[in-house]
Amino acid sequence: MPPSTRRPQVSILGSAEPGSSAYERAGDAGALLARLGITVVSGCGSPATRVAAERAVAAGGIVLSIVPPDQMPPPDWPATVVVPCGMGDARNLLMALSGDACIVIGGRAGTISEVCLAWLHKRPLLPLVGCGGWSDTLPANPPDERKNSPILPWSTTAQLHTQLIELGLASSAPVNAA
Repeated sequence: MPPSTRRPQVSILGSAEPGSSAYERAGDAGALLARLGITVVSGCGSPATRVAAERAVAAGGIVLSIVPPDQMPPPDWPATVVVPCGMGDARNLLMALSGDACIVIGGRAGTISEVCLAWLHKRPLLPLVGCGGWSDTLPANPPDERKNSPILPWSTTAQLHTQLIELGLASSAPVNAA
């Protein structure tokens, strides 16, 4: 890739608690994105989005973290680039717009807000299914009837990789195991 070419970016939205299968899949997704050369966008505010960032950094990837307060997080924050936006919950729009696509894991009200903003701005949604949480219902219950963007569910990293290929964000080249 030429140095002036922008890398694909994927936002990680959602929440899941440590020890859950959704939490483990979030970490796997972060590592996969890093191995594919995709920049991970993560607020690192929930355990799931934080583990995705940690695993992406550990795999040598780039992580952009957009944080709600106006101050820099501590030096051990799992990111290579940090943007303290000082916008509180309005940061959700930046999270939705900063990805070429958005991975959705579990989720609560903040995730729903980000998903609706991503939908309104025509960002593809990649919900984790089969692990519980709000993302399980997204494929059958899109934000509204407009069909603004594709909703491509996944439950394994192999399926996620296939969906990223379909979106043109990854190649079909084999990915090294983490």
